[in-house]
Amino acid sequence: MSSEKTETMGDSFAALFEGQGSAPTRRKHVRIGERLEAVVIQVGRDLVFVELDGKQQAFIEAAEVRDPDGTINVKVGDTLRAHVVEVDEASGSVRLGRSIGRPGNLASIEQAKESGVAVEGKVTGINKGGLEVDLGGGTRAFCPMSQASNHFVEDANALVGQSLRFVVTDFRDGGKNVVVSRRALLQREASESAARAMSDIVPGAILKGTVASVRDFGAFVDLGGVEGMIPRSEIAHDRSVAVADALKPGDLVEVAVREVKDVEPTHKRGPTKKITLSLKALAADPWEGLDVAEGRVVSGTVVRSTEFGRFVRIAPGVEGLLHVSELGRDFKADEGEEVRVVVKKLDRQTKKIGLVAAPDGAEVGSTVTLVSADLKVNAVVQGTVERIETYGIFVQVDGTKGRAGRGLVPNAELGVPRGTDLRKAFPEGTRVTAKVLETGEGRLRLSIKGAKGAEERADFEAAKGKGAPRSLGTFADLLKGRKL
Repeated sequence: MSSEKTETMGDSFAALFEGQGSAPTRRKHVRIGERLEAVVIQVGRDLVFVELDGKQQAFIEAAEVRDPDGTINVKVGDTLRAHVVEVDEASGSVRLGRSIGRPGNLASIEQAKESGVAVEGKVTGINKGGLEVDLGGGTRAFCPMSQASNHFVEDANALVGQSLRFVVTDFRDGGKNVVVSRRALLQREASESAARAMSDIVPGAILKGTVASVRDFGAFVDLGGVEGMIPRSEIAHDRSVAVADALKPGDLVEVAVREVKDVEPTHKRGPTKKITLSLKALAADPWEGLDVAEGRVVSGTVVRSTEFGRFVRIAPGVEGLLHVSELGRDFKADEGEEVRVVVKKLDRQTKKIGLVAAPDGAEVGSTVTLVSADLKVNAVVQGTVERIETYGIFVQVDGTKGRAGRGLVPNAELGVPRGTDLRKAFPEGTRVTAKVLETGEGRLRLSIKGAKGAEERADFEAAKGKGAPRSLGTFADLLKGRKL
């Protein structure tokens, strides 16, 4: 250890002990290479101080516990696992580390194998089976290609010249045959990192992570050795936003933990936790302050079509359903097209909106009555045949849109002989006149036969009023006009 670093460390320890009142009176005997668990008691810029057994302090260089973005990944109270890499008997200080650096002598390498502490080596070349590694002091090691990483290595030449950390897996013939593994070290560190991360991953927690990969159905986020997934439905309040448009691999994101669920691993090292994350939960709710009301005409865009209707975006992140039963034969809007609709039903609690096509000429922002005031029992109305069924025909009454103004004319009220081909007698688009038999949304019943009867009675009453005299008079009155 350099004198400058020793001096800095000594000052830091002095300050630490002063803050605790006094230095510990008993020290735990530790040996180089021993793997320990320690509790973080202070985090500095260059050093992280830990407590070994409640009485003895040690430290680890901050560089050993930094994430790739430079953030120190431990905090006060965390438990970390590391090896004893140096003991200063004079000051009583203990330095921990994830590796002992380049050992440089065979005794240190053998000790590293026994204790499992990592060593540093420089990749100097590639041979048929793997990497050639220089451990310092003239000691060379071999790393099989299958142990070069915990992922498939596409270009091993890119590793040449790099100083990497390994664990010693074999030490034979007095150090003439040394085998190392980088994969074993990376897997061990990933497991430890995952264990640390899982302590913070609970429903409701807000965490930072890095987008690892993007799929059509969602995005996977690395939370520090543990992956969670943001389903597409949790990307944004606007469901039309594609995952790939919102996120890219490598993006730093802040997410809320929705659910943590135990699952059966699909292979030996498969995940045992299903972690569901959300970006949407941290975004402003578009329903807050939404200025819409039932009966109001609004403008929207068709965002997707399903077998049960079309979803229309009427505000950023807010969609309503134009049910298939509300679509008339003249409704032709496809995805991406703008339409005018009326808010038929608004439920802010469940965040559901039912829509109906706006009547012709209705202005955006105006309020309309979905059921026409003319639709009263015995009223005679006109309309257009919308649909033909075996039990009758459906007619859309003039001046209405959707189901509220669509009535059924049963076969018995059509005024045609039984067995008539309705598709020929009343093809879709036919204009008809009908009498209102029953009103109410979903139960509007009409009668073409009744309308004809009403017309005939009206004609009869009109003719009766104009043609025949009110009275034939007496028999004498009749004789007065005749010559005898």
